[in-house]
Amino acid sequence: MNIEKTAQDNFEALKNNVYPGRGIIQGLSKDGKKLVQIYWIMGRSENSRNRVFIEENGFVRTAPFDESKMKDPSLIIYYPVRFLDKCHIVSNGDQTDTVYEGLKNGKGFTDSLATRQFEPDAPNFTPRITGMIDLDDKQHKFHFSILRCTYGDGKACERINFSYEAIEPGYGYCIHTYEGDGNPLPTFARYPYHVPLFDDNLETYWNILNADNLVSLLVKTIDIETGKTEIKIKNAHE
Repeated sequence: MNIEKTAQDNFEALKNNVYPGRGIIQGLSKDGKKLVQIYWIMGRSENSRNRVFIEENGFVRTAPFDESKMKDPSLIIYYPVRFLDKCHIVSNGDQTDTVYEGLKNGKGFTDSLATRQFEPDAPNFTPRITGMIDLDDKQHKFHFSILRCTYGDGKACERINFSYEAIEPGYGYCIHTYEGDGNPLPTFARYPYHVPLFDDNLETYWNILNADNLVSLLVKTIDIETGKTEIKIKNAHE
């Protein structure tokens, strides 16, 4: 496989995707020294768009931009980013906390998520997508989980887990909640796919994702040698 061409083709497809929903990228910086996690949220309703990312001591939470306009916080207010020791978690919902608490109690990534399923937002039944990087894993595996509705009727959950041992510097694996726009929204139905990483991932991905729907985006880097992390955030409401 020509990873450069494949990743660039995927990047262009993401650029042209009006509504991929919420997305996660996990990969390796161009210099090979830092692991990278990217997460973005999109929204179409006033309630979904009324959000910002806020960093708290290495964690990131979503928060209402205007408290007076907040309606139902159940699926839109959560911690998308947490860490425990050398495990770095990113997700599109409160299952971040599920993995975090599971790790604290000796459970693994997959076992922790076995207690959860897709979001109860019929008719979309949005998949819960989760990623994790564990620095104690000397191969720096990239873990992904997708919990999605099997038949589109809300009755059964399909649990799919991916684990990648490595990736070429300057590339990441990408997943998101939807294949694109629609009614109901079509669930993401692929493997994690390759995308390029850049010197400035925050601005690059902010500029290529659909401006009408993009709400917030964050980039977290983890220095492989030192474990030092850095989080950069960009919100539409700034």
